[in-house]
Amino acid sequence: MDSAKALEDLLAATAEGDRGAFRELYDRCSAKLFGVILRILRNRHKSEDVLQDVFLKIWQKAGSYNPAQGRPITWMATIARNRAIDIVRAARPEQSVEEPGDEEEIFRLGGHDAEDVDVVELEALRFCLAEMKEDDRNYVLLAYYEGYSREELADRFASPVGTIKTRLRRGLLALRTCLEKA
Repeated sequence: MDSAKALEDLLAATAEGDRGAFRELYDRCSAKLFGVILRILRNRHKSEDVLQDVFLKIWQKAGSYNPAQGRPITWMATIARNRAIDIVRAARPEQSVEEPGDEEEIFRLGGHDAEDVDVVELEALRFCLAEMKEDDRNYVLLAYYEGYSREELADRFASPVGTIKTRLRRGLLALRTCLEKA
């Protein structure tokens, strides 16, 4: 049984009030969801509190999960991300939220217009970018979003071009691996 199907089964059991399934869902997904939240809030204590809120919402809304609309981890990561962004906005309502991978950035990264993008794929990409090591993510975004050449990156980071190639390759492999699992 693949992990997405197993998570679907756990969500279905959770929707029926199965506390054991919910506990297993928490054990399997809490680290990833905590990473999404921490990336946005940048505060461990607040992130721990928000993670509890997120799992309460998952418990309450498990019955609304629809497998046809995306993978379970993407659905849960969207809940986590939205809750974390709500916390940031509540704390600083006059400022725009700096969130990893805003929609327009991701659309352009994929070479698509906003109306052509699958929301589930967008969330998976956003989630995977947030999961990457910060340095790897920066190299990938600068090269493939900002259009920096390997030589320009080498100048910017005072590194040999070979090192830049290695870091870009590592970043792309990490992104691909995550997207295949999402």
